[in-house]
Amino acid sequence: MPVLGWAALFQQEKPQYFCGSCLSKWECISGRTCKLCDRPEVEEEVCFDCVRWEQDEKWFGSLKQNLSLVVYNQFCKEVIARFKYRGDYQLSYPLAEMLREKLDRLNYDFLVPIPLSPERKYERGFNQSEALINALGRQPLSILTRIHSEKQSKKSRNERISLPQVFQLTDSAAIQDKCLVIIDDIYTTGSTLRHAAKLLKESGAKEVTSLTIARG
Repeated sequence: MPVLGWAALFQQEKPQYFCGSCLSKWECISGRTCKLCDRPEVEEEVCFDCVRWEQDEKWFGSLKQNLSLVVYNQFCKEVIARFKYRGDYQLSYPLAEMLREKLDRLNYDFLVPIPLSPERKYERGFNQSEALINALGRQPLSILTRIHSEKQSKKSRNERISLPQVFQLTDSAAIQDKCLVIIDDIYTTGSTLRHAAKLLKESGAKEVTSLTIARG
């Protein structure tokens, strides 16, 4: 994938969502990254975490690749917190615009949002992944639901890996031999995205890629 640049993202014909000061606070992911998860500043082609994922036969090949746009720095953390937890739905539009260039370079059939539990969706008022897809002018294929509502952010990496499947599929017929892109806000350990990708692959998807705003 080409290096992401702000000039490409915010050309004159596109809406100018961010001022120059805010643009300077994002850290675009560039240079040498892990070819599987987009972790920046790695020495090998595949980072140690991804090696461990791929060496586990349970997870091998479930997620083809993750692509992310920016580093999860303090500014990014504040913006996403305002979007997700403080109900600023309008931020879905500039954040979606950030995703657009990389998304337009992918070959896919459907965009699949990471679902929230009913409790989380009620608390927040909307699903941030669906909001990003809608802001892109695309139709989300919302075929995943959560089996439980435990917060994975409070769990260690090993606890996340050992969790039983956290999603269930509502319609497998729609994804048979299809290329899917999962949309989410942050890639941290990769557990959430791999749980979703594994279920989609096992249910008939041809390949599953993920695209996130930030790489934690």
